[in-house]
Amino acid sequence: MSAVQNRKEDKQPHRTNLYFDIPSTPWPIVYSPDYNITFLGLEKLHPFDSGKWGKIVNFLKEEMMINDETIVRAREAQEDDLLVVHSKRYLNKLKWSFIVATITEIMPVAFLPNFIIQRKVLRPFRTQTGGTIMAGKLAIDRGWAINLGGGFHHCSSDQGGGFCAYADITLAIKGNGHERDFMDDNRVYILDAFNRYIYPGDGYAKRAIKWKIELEWDTEDSEYLAKVEALVAKALHEVTPDIIVYNAGTDILDGDQLGGLAVSPQGIIKRDEAIFKAARINKIPILMVTSGGYQRSTARIIADSILNLHHLHLIDQRLI
Repeated sequence: MSAVQNRKEDKQPHRTNLYFDIPSTPWPIVYSPDYNITFLGLEKLHPFDSGKWGKIVNFLKEEMMINDETIVRAREAQEDDLLVVHSKRYLNKLKWSFIVATITEIMPVAFLPNFIIQRKVLRPFRTQTGGTIMAGKLAIDRGWAINLGGGFHHCSSDQGGGFCAYADITLAIKGNGHERDFMDDNRVYILDAFNRYIYPGDGYAKRAIKWKIELEWDTEDSEYLAKVEALVAKALHEVTPDIIVYNAGTDILDGDQLGGLAVSPQGIIKRDEAIFKAARINKIPILMVTSGGYQRSTARIIADSILNLHHLHLIDQRLI
């Protein structure tokens, strides 16, 4: 979770077509069918469910919370948008299939023509990045927003990895990854809860985390929730941010082969509830991105969490 404060001497925001006029009727929930990644079945070689975003939407539709007309359609981030954070050199590196194979951790991708990689892999990532940027504006305008994709927190301005090719969180804020980007920026306060033996594994990036919750293997609901809620309360007592960027990963789920924790589906739902309650109580806009999680059940859990937030009136079409 990142908390952001403005500073008067900041430059004017980058002009972009990613911000566009949204009627008041749609939910500030951002999605595009272009988020989902399918290419020759190679996506199945990675434990991440690269079609989970569409599944979340389908679950929400089944519950009649949303339909195609009541959510915001994300647009693809263009090179000018990406250059706000990324270097031209880094974007050029993505024209090499081997580099993208390393970032996605699917090595057969290295043998595919790059124009296929651009269309089938990087375009979905760029569209999710555009979705995060749009959701950031919606959160400021309406009090909250959820990008059903995004949360590419392993990517920094000059390096991708961990299935993250673009630094969408950094791009959304600037107008291991984003932690490196905000190392010396005292406008951004980072709170992170993680398995101390796995993430971030980057001692340099770890220095940028102001509030740390370092967890042991197989940490369960009661300990996890108590620590997260206590530290969020402490953080918001010390700083009143202009916006909370909430990286709501589900890799904490019991059985996740990469997370190493043991939080239940209900524990994830309660965590999201606690973060949104804190935002509401403190009257702080909140942007949620769905981030990582490496089990097929995560789409259902994310949808159930969003439904719970709505049931509790922590989200509605407009909160401010």
